[in-house]
Formats: sequence, structure tokens, C-alpha cells
Amino acid sequence: MADSDSETNFVKEFRIPNYIISPELNDEIHHEPKYPVIIFINSKSGGQLGGDLLQTYRSILNENQVFDLGQEAPDVVLRRIYVNLERLKSEGDKLAKHIEENLRLIVAGGDGTAGWLLGVVSDLKLSRLPPIATVPLGTGNNLPFAFGWGKRNPGTDRRSVESFLAQVKDAKEMKIDSWHIVMRMPPPKEGSCDPIPPLELPHSLHAFQRVSETDELNREGYITFRGGFWNYFSMGMDAQVSYAFHSERKLHPEKFKNQLFNQGTYAKIGCTQGWFCASLFHPSSR
Repeated sequence: MADSDSETNFVKEFRIPNYIISPELNDEIHHEPKYPVIIFINSKSGGQLGGDLLQTYRSILNENQVFDLGQEAPDVVLRRIYVNLERLKSEGDKLAKHIEENLRLIVAGGDGTAGWLLGVVSDLKLSRLPPIATVPLGTGNNLPFAFGWGKRNPGTDRRSVESFLAQVKDAKEMKIDSWHIVMRMPPPKEGSCDPIPPLELPHSLHAFQRVSETDELNREGYITFRGGFWNYFSMGMDAQVSYAFHSERKLHPEKFKNQLFNQGTYAKIGCTQGWFCASLFHPSSR
């Protein structure tokens, strides 16, 4: 009984009241959590793991503070929450002030998902940036690994989730660099390059867009794009392999059910695309 009460009290320190999430929601009891968190989960990451993790977090926390990125984008969620926090603070709500000052974010997904949330938080231009913990739910998980959250896909049961929350509670904040990139390419020799069809880009390149003719980055005779990225940016053969993997997973999501299989598929594509095995497998070499 004592252990159960202890677990309940521990989880309670992360739970955010409904009325903080949205003005349409209400609560009868407003506990002041020590470590308030908003959780974003890519339910499509990690095969079935994303969906399972979503259910577990919603079962032990307030389900309204856990968001499925497949249903609602993080920029929409965070703007709504921060607008509500500002309104509540202006009305003298001390709990709203406490939550804003101590808010933490958890994002579960691959590197692209983590980069998406990092970009959104950066764009919000907040006076205090909430620290972000990353649950390694992708294939490579380079970003979570770089910050000590591991590479392996996590467990999705209650004990695993509470263990991760304990890590979030004790974690130290670290800085991450954001990089900006400018890409220029000559226009096609034949035909018009306008309008340029919309590019299908990862969310981590949220700011990626064509610059206007009056922009100082624009160069005559070139099509210029600008954007941002986090942690790493692939070009050449590495980018070709990554894009081939992304395309295959998008066409056949049912085949990508676990991290080990995904890594094996990535390696196979790397061999068929790369210079080291292209002569054996690539159709153009036959």
C-alpha cells in the first residue's frame, strides 16, 4: 500500500491540471506539480511502440497533457497552452506562473520528430525555453544518444515510463546548436522554374523556404532556399540512402515494426546505394 501511494505521489508531481492545457477544460483539485511536463509522441515511430507509449503516458498522467503528433502539431498545442498561461497569469493565477517557470517537454520519436519540436520551441521566441527530453523511438536516435538518453527503443510499460520520468526529474539542462543553411541551384535551362512545386521536407527543416528576390541572400541566376537543422544534415550519398529509407518506410509502413529490422533495412539500402557495393547490386551497373 505504501509503495502504491509513493508511486502515485511521484507521478502527481508531473501532472498538469486540465484548465492549464485549455480554457475549455476544468478541474476540481489543483495540485502544484514540481516537474510539470507536456508530452509529444509520434505514434507512428518505433512500429507499435509509439502507440503503446501514448497509451501508457495517458493512463498514468492527465491524458490531456499527452499529445499524439499524428493528430495535432506541436506548434498549435504550445501556442494554445502559452496563450492560456499568459491569460491566467494576467488574472493573478499563481499556479499558471509556477507551471510556466518549471515546464518541461518530452518528445518521443526519431531524430526528425525531436528536431521538429526543437524548431517549434525556437520559433515561439519564449522568454524561458522549456528543456526538452527525447525518448529514442526512431531508427538511429542520434540526437537522444548525443544527450545521454540512449539509442535503444524504450519499454512502454508503466515501470519504464516512470523510470524515464525519474530521469527527466534529475536531468541537467544542456545547450544544443541550431544551424542555418542556404542552398542555391541554377534554374533549369529549358522551361520556367516558377512556380516551384512545394517540396516534401522533414519537419526538422521547418523554416526551409525559397527566399524572395529582394532578400540579401538571393543571387541573380540562382534559385535560393534557406532553412535550419539540428544536430546533423546529410548530403550526397548519405542523403540518398536516408531518402531511400524514408521513401520505402512511407510506402510500406507495415514492414518497419522494430528498430533492429529498420537498422537492417537501412544497412541494406546503404549497400545498394553506396559506392562500396553499387557494382554488385545497383541496376545501373548491370
